[in-house]
Amino acid sequence: MSILLEATGLSKRYGEQKAVDAVTFTLDAYTSTALIGPNGAGKTTTLSMLAGLVTQTEGSIAFEGSSDRESRSHIGFLPQYPKFFPWLTAIEFTEMAAKISGMSAREARAESQKTLEFVGLGDALNKRTGTFSGGMKQRLGLAQAIVHKPKLLLLDEPVSALDPVGRRQIMNLLKELQQQTTILYSTHILNDAEEMTDQLLFMQHGKLIDQGSLDDFRQRYAEPKIRIEFEGTDELLRFVQTAPWQVEATGSIGWIDLSVENSSMQDVLALLSTGRYGVRKVERQSASLEEIFMKVVQ
Repeated sequence: MSILLEATGLSKRYGEQKAVDAVTFTLDAYTSTALIGPNGAGKTTTLSMLAGLVTQTEGSIAFEGSSDRESRSHIGFLPQYPKFFPWLTAIEFTEMAAKISGMSAREARAESQKTLEFVGLGDALNKRTGTFSGGMKQRLGLAQAIVHKPKLLLLDEPVSALDPVGRRQIMNLLKELQQQTTILYSTHILNDAEEMTDQLLFMQHGKLIDQGSLDDFRQRYAEPKIRIEFEGTDELLRFVQTAPWQVEATGSIGWIDLSVENSSMQDVLALLSTGRYGVRKVERQSASLEEIFMKVVQ
C-alpha cells in the first residue's frame, strides 16, 4: 500500500498548554483509521491541523509526499458540529462547497445533486438548511465533505450527536465510502470503531500512546474467553457447580464466560457432552475494543 499522509512530530501549543504533543503516524491509501481517546485528548486539534484549519506549532504534514498546503485541497473535512447558512438550500450549500474546491458551476451542480442523493437528501435538495433536523444536518455536512471526491476524508465524531437509527445510517454510508477513499475519523463510540477500521490510534493528554490494527491490539491486550449460552438458568447453575474452572456468569440471560488460559475448547466440549446441560451455543470470544481501550489508557 502507498502512504497517503504522513504526520511527523505534530504538536500544537496554546500558550503554555500543549494540546497535541509530538504525534507521529502514517495513513495508507484506501484504509480506514479510528482516532480514539477521551474528551480533551487532542483528537479535534489533530484533525484540524491535518485539514489545514489550524497551523501546527511544531512538526510536519506530508500529503502524497508533499508538504505544500495546496496539496490538501484533496481533503474533505466534517467537523463535529457542522454549521450552515440557514437561508441556503441543501443544493445551494453543497454547490458552494464544490465551487470552493475548484469545480465549474455546471460540474458543481451535477456533483452536488448526485452527492445529496447518495447521503439520503435527494428529497430535500431545495429545502433551507435552517429547517433541517440534526440527522439531516449531519448528512449535509458529509455531503459537503465528499462532493469534490477527496482522497482523504477527515471526520470529527461523525455520529456522536445522532440517535441509534441515524448513527446506523451514517455508518452504512461510511462503509460505502470506505471503498472509494481514505478515512480518518475520531470517535468515542467504540462499537463503531470496532466495526469499521483498519488502524487504531489511541490518544491521551495530547500524546499518541499506542497504534496498530485491531487484531494487533487483541493479540497484545486481549484475554480470550469461551462463551457458553444455555437454554435456561438451571442448566447454567448446574454447569457452574460442576465445572473445574473459574467462570464468570451473568444471571438470567443464561450465559457464562470461561478464561481460555484455564480451559481449552476441547475440555469444555467434553464436559458439556457428558452433562446434558441444554446448551444453545459455544463460541470463542475476542476482547471488545472497550476492554482494550481501558487497558491502553490505564
